[in-house]
Amino acid sequence: MHAQHSRPASSRSALRTFCVSGLGTALEFYDFIIYGTAAALVFPQVFFPQMDHLTATLVAFSAFGAGFLARPLGGLVFGHFGDRIGRQKVLVATLLLMGLSTFLIGCLPGHASVGVAAPVLLVLLRLVQGFAAGGEWGGAALFGIESAPPGRRGLWGSFTSMGIGVGGILGAGVFAIVSAAFDDNLVDFAWRIPFWLGGTLVLVGLYARLKAPAAVTAPLPKPVAAPLAAALRQRPRQLLLCTGIAFGYCTIAYIGSTFFLTYATQVGFGSTDALMFDLALSVAIVLSAPFFGYLSDRLGRRTVMAFGAVAMALGLFVFFSLVGMKSFAIALCAYSLTGLLMGATQGPIPAFLGEQFPRSMRYSGISASYQIGAALGGGTASSIATAILILTDHDPLGVALYGAGALALVAVCSLMLRETARLSMAQIDEEAPGHVASVALGNH
Repeated sequence: MHAQHSRPASSRSALRTFCVSGLGTALEFYDFIIYGTAAALVFPQVFFPQMDHLTATLVAFSAFGAGFLARPLGGLVFGHFGDRIGRQKVLVATLLLMGLSTFLIGCLPGHASVGVAAPVLLVLLRLVQGFAAGGEWGGAALFGIESAPPGRRGLWGSFTSMGIGVGGILGAGVFAIVSAAFDDNLVDFAWRIPFWLGGTLVLVGLYARLKAPAAVTAPLPKPVAAPLAAALRQRPRQLLLCTGIAFGYCTIAYIGSTFFLTYATQVGFGSTDALMFDLALSVAIVLSAPFFGYLSDRLGRRTVMAFGAVAMALGLFVFFSLVGMKSFAIALCAYSLTGLLMGATQGPIPAFLGEQFPRSMRYSGISASYQIGAALGGGTASSIATAILILTDHDPLGVALYGAGALALVAVCSLMLRETARLSMAQIDEEAPGHVASVALGNH
């Protein structure tokens, strides 16, 4: 009888974990996707009308990148408190900050109304968004892997990666509907609707997080005074290699979620077509991320990560060739295939990075390494890719080489980290230098 009841209970637990780690992240990354979409399609006219379109797009992506400057700071602050006071309070705070800043972006006046103040306010709100996102990803990922049953951390950690894809689907879907319904008024008014909707949708994720089980979100009985300092002292190599993985992965992820939109419109596709491509990419990630997360539980994290990085690097060259044919059906297939390949690294990353640190410093370690990598890689990816396209007279080969280089870094750093899929969380937590000594002192 026990065996019969355990599977439904496990399924309910998995669904609850997805709602906390996946759904909350989906709503936060929905906000990022709609900003990236607006930066590609609308913001050049609304906030930078005095420039030619491609240069204005480059400046809009630079404003998008400004949010990444605040992500490491958010990772450090929220990571510290996540290790000190527990995961739940931090996850609620990040969600509220993101929702408020997203709603306010939708209320901003354009350049025509307030002049240079408009882009300044836009950048300030992007900084708030980035600060919130800095603490979001690590906390959501850790909720998944720390809730997982034995042998399932890769799969349950991938709920966060699925959430990013779900956020992409919501963002691209809402923008596609708004673009189709208000095509003539998209620049004037309708672009604001997805931002207002994102601000209110955060309430759904907030409910899930407030109902999260206390056993998982509770702080340690005796938290470390300075978790990041402990990670720097005890895990410097892991911090550096995890930062390298995050740099390479976020570079390709943000090329995929923002630059690919610009490229499709430059080739000659309409904005609605480009949004459909983005939607196909996100659906493919949602399907492939849990599969490769599960595969990493079976075959090991390093094997799946290295395979995914190499396959995606080769796929980039094929992608640009296919999209360059200017056929909607062929381009749709190219975006879908790219999304499937992106999931090969995106699925295992939460578990792989989180397993490099014991629980006492895990939130700080994963947040610092991931967000510094995201700021350096993801924050500059769209701007660099757009600049390469301008400098090479719209030849995408340079962008493909740039992306392949970032993915090579993912493969090399993954292979240099130890394999953690076979270790239990208890084994990982007990490996912190000084752990035994601290326990002994406590008992004494």
